[in-house]
Amino acid sequence: MSDTSVATAAPSVPAARRLLFWAGIAVLCAWVLVPIYLLALGAFGGRQGVYQWPKTILPTNVSLDAFLVFLQTEGLIAALLNSLWAAGITVLLSLLLGAPAGYALARYDFRGKNLFRVMVLLTRAFPLAVLALPLTVSYIRLGLYDTVLGVGLIHTILALPFAALVTQGIFMGVPRELEEAAWVFGCSRLKAFFRIVVPLALPGFAATAVFAFVISWNEVFAASVLTVRNRTLTAYLLTVLSESPLHYRFAGGLLLIVPSVAFIFAVRRYLFAIWGVSSK
Repeated sequence: MSDTSVATAAPSVPAARRLLFWAGIAVLCAWVLVPIYLLALGAFGGRQGVYQWPKTILPTNVSLDAFLVFLQTEGLIAALLNSLWAAGITVLLSLLLGAPAGYALARYDFRGKNLFRVMVLLTRAFPLAVLALPLTVSYIRLGLYDTVLGVGLIHTILALPFAALVTQGIFMGVPRELEEAAWVFGCSRLKAFFRIVVPLALPGFAATAVFAFVISWNEVFAASVLTVRNRTLTAYLLTVLSESPLHYRFAGGLLLIVPSVAFIFAVRRYLFAIWGVSSK
């Protein structure tokens, strides 16, 4: 093979990798956005738009009737506030409990560290359906049944493994030398943690908050079992929309997506910082 052919073949490798990268990005975007797009078509297209095939790029007969009827449903605002309170409790407790656990896993070597990491993951191995009856009995005895706090505690248990592992990865990326330099200049361990480590770990905290918020917002089984009157929005919609026409279900599903997207958009600059992407 001549030198000329080698020189022309060499640039094709980065080009192929770039093409493969952008193809993967396109597939991932399609995987996420196409269902949302079809959901929007069914929600805005009315009863006929749900069953129309082939689908059009834009709904032919735009109608907001499904949204207006849905927003006027009795108890919707209360369920929305319950979901926001439960998600806020989940985010707060996941950060308060997950960050110290992640810091310990990242900075300290102790006996049983790997076993502890496995046990953290195993907390997600038990389906909630198996734990439904013991949880219900325990919640009734503790006075947490049919409360937003009780739902938030269960959601925290679901989100805590992710919080610990995500923050562990972020803390491992913060150089230990920065903490040691702060100690040399008179900072205590706690002061060095809050002044040096926490600002550098904010992108990881944002990612943890997104995980916790989305897990709490989308969870429906525990919220349905452990509440009767104080239901979250997902549990409430599962009850209200079970017998509703299909386009009302599409409208409810589309509105469920909005708070999660808004929350992710609000913390996007911290998420972009993880990958070194500017949010400007």
